[in-house]
Amino acid sequence: MSIELLALLFLVGLMAGFIDSIAGGGGLIALPALLSIGLPPQIALGTNKLQGTFGTFSATWNFLRKGEISLSEVWRGVIFTLIGAGIGAWSIQQIDAGFLQQIIPFLLLGVFLHTLLSKDLGFKERPARLESPIFFFIFGLLLGFYDGFFGPGTGSFWTAAILLLLGLNMTKATGITKVMNFSSNVIALILFIQGGNVVYSVGLSMGAGQLIGARIGSGLAIKKGAAFIRPVFLSVVFVTILRLAYVNYQGS
Repeated sequence: MSIELLALLFLVGLMAGFIDSIAGGGGLIALPALLSIGLPPQIALGTNKLQGTFGTFSATWNFLRKGEISLSEVWRGVIFTLIGAGIGAWSIQQIDAGFLQQIIPFLLLGVFLHTLLSKDLGFKERPARLESPIFFFIFGLLLGFYDGFFGPGTGSFWTAAILLLLGLNMTKATGITKVMNFSSNVIALILFIQGGNVVYSVGLSMGAGQLIGARIGSGLAIKKGAAFIRPVFLSVVFVTILRLAYVNYQGS
């Protein structure tokens, strides 16, 4: 693979890491790029997990370093997300994900409309509707499974669930989402590596870009807060809906 192509993929990773660290959706940029250079779908997915893990790690570290989140707050979520993602990654090898592909655009549409219509959602903290240990048990298993099994929109679902049920502000919700994304990415990446479905030269080139892009994006999210994150989040969710709907229904 040429140096020029690897340099271009580095830039793709940088852009994907920047967007993903703010509102998720980095795979919308990275995965089509990997498919466009001729990687088979399974290898493109594995390589995407490698490069994406760099970005979620970078964003997670930045949120922790800045004190926006702490491990004492999220360790339960990490444990249950790892369990759920492992089960999901195993299950995708046993059953078809077609049903999820059909319903996810509609679930994301619900997230989009609720966030759009709730003008003050994420700007200030609200009373929690669910205690943190119960929340992380339920959603760690549920969204961890979903991310290991299918994946698109996981970050959006995490952020929406945290805003609605834990009542946290959008900056904190974004930080916790990155921790959970990183956790499920690691499990999925291990399984892809075991299956030999990773191109390291590509994944590491994009991963280097992800490290930088995620550092910049998470820094802006921390600095500017909900007023900056909210429109990016809504845009990413909307584009995800359009892409999934197009992929699922273009042949209908």
